Amino acid sequence: MLEKINAATTAFFRHFYIGAVFCYISITMSNPNIKFGTSGWRAVIAEDFNTINVKRVSHAIAEHIKENKDYGFKGDEYLLNMKNAGKKAPKNPHMIVSYDTRYLSEDFARAAAEAIADDNITVSISKTEAPVPAMAWEVIRSSASGGLMIAAGNHPAHYNGVKWIPFWGGPALDDITADIEAKAQALTIADADKYMPFQQGVSAGMIKQEDFKPNYVKQLDSLLDLGAIKKAGLKIVTDTNHGAAKNYLRPVLDEAGAETLGLREERDVLFGGKKPSTSEPNLEELKETVKKGRFSLGLACNCDGDRYGIVDSDGTWIPPNLILGLILEHLIKNRGLKGKVARSVMTSHFVDSVAKFHGLEVRQTPVGFKYVGNLMRTGQYLIGGEESSGLTIMGHTPERDGILACMLVAEMVAYERKSIKKILADMSRRHKTFITGRTDIVIPEALNMYDIVEKLKNNPPLTVAGMSVWRIDNTDGFKFIMKDGSWLGLRPSGTDANPVMRVYTEAFSQKGLENLKAAGKDIAHGKF
Repeated sequence: MLEKINAATTAFFRHFYIGAVFCYISITMSNPNIKFGTSGWRAVIAEDFNTINVKRVSHAIAEHIKENKDYGFKGDEYLLNMKNAGKKAPKNPHMIVSYDTRYLSEDFARAAAEAIADDNITVSISKTEAPVPAMAWEVIRSSASGGLMIAAGNHPAHYNGVKWIPFWGGPALDDITADIEAKAQALTIADADKYMPFQQGVSAGMIKQEDFKPNYVKQLDSLLDLGAIKKAGLKIVTDTNHGAAKNYLRPVLDEAGAETLGLREERDVLFGGKKPSTSEPNLEELKETVKKGRFSLGLACNCDGDRYGIVDSDGTWIPPNLILGLILEHLIKNRGLKGKVARSVMTSHFVDSVAKFHGLEVRQTPVGFKYVGNLMRTGQYLIGGEESSGLTIMGHTPERDGILACMLVAEMVAYERKSIKKILADMSRRHKTFITGRTDIVIPEALNMYDIVEKLKNNPPLTVAGMSVWRIDNTDGFKFIMKDGSWLGLRPSGTDANPVMRVYTEAFSQKGLENLKAAGKDIAHGKF
């Protein structure tokens, strides 16, 4: 079980719990507005995210599993999935529950399991913290109706959340989360608060505590060439952001024969005062450690293990946009694999260039890994990825897997016997040098985001950064593509409390990138 949280940490969170009674009273007077974003429902701990709301969402998911005609355990999609897998449909539904290392995540997970068991659905709950990809693989391996994860991705420490992964082991689609939201809203307070005490559930065989790690590691072994890592004698630093990948990433590398050093492996529910992400600013210690210790690589995962961060041997952080193209090249060149490529609209065209060179088709999706994952479900796609550190490959779960991504980079370096920058330099001989960026611009109160968006729809700029716009892509937001292949993307954020315009840029020189960034800032402020 997770180690005890120290008194200082408890004091930090105490102010959230002072108002817990008042939160409960307000909930009993009206149902909370539970909304799923691109990666689940997230809320502030002890405000909207509390035990009764976790049970509410869990009961709603249980109803969805029992009743939904498409995705429920008697639904057409689930039955077809079982048939295609050569498995017999179960008589009763079964669910997986897991959690990361956030404050009280283990307690919220137990509350979810108690609610689901009360709905007469058997539950397999992780014995200890387990990352999203391990839980997603367990859903597939056990033919479960789905998996519920207590986690909040890259959100700050005072947030937690619920992520729902349907039976195919990938992100839930919009119609699924809409059904869950509606069912959660319709539950009465009395129905939402029902539960089967944990030990009673264990005794009755409704709740089983399991270790998801052995089966997940076995799956990784089937996807990777661990022997290549051993032969290369790699020295690797891992950074798991005080998160759930701490018992997964470094141990797998150790098994592969690499020499490893682990950073931030202890539980810290405050994450050192930072967001538990794999962004460059959050990996300064990893960069310095790799550089000073002359390590081959630095590999990082975020708190729940579904995103990755890569640091080269000289301490340089490698953008996820480049990693996607690098891994595609590695899988084709060194592993002899083929298939289509899926990427989100705001992801670098570097991967397109690699795919085109090898004669592979690229499919573009809206932002959100659920769209990429939905394509990966077909089995036709070799790799799927997004600019925000999401990646998976054929034969695995259609869910982001930061651990797998890190291992694939280690495998690539082992095969090539070169630094990542040297591999990129070699690739630049047949591909352009792609330079990417992203800036989040908070829209001032004096401006109206809706007005800016409407103006972009009705009267978009035809010249950007002194260049004529060749094509405008409206797959998700606004993507202005120039004839030389550089582009500027703008996408209003649907997840931030304050209006934010996410500005994506790609060019072939630093000056070109800065010019696009400046143009994006002007457009975000309505100056076009």
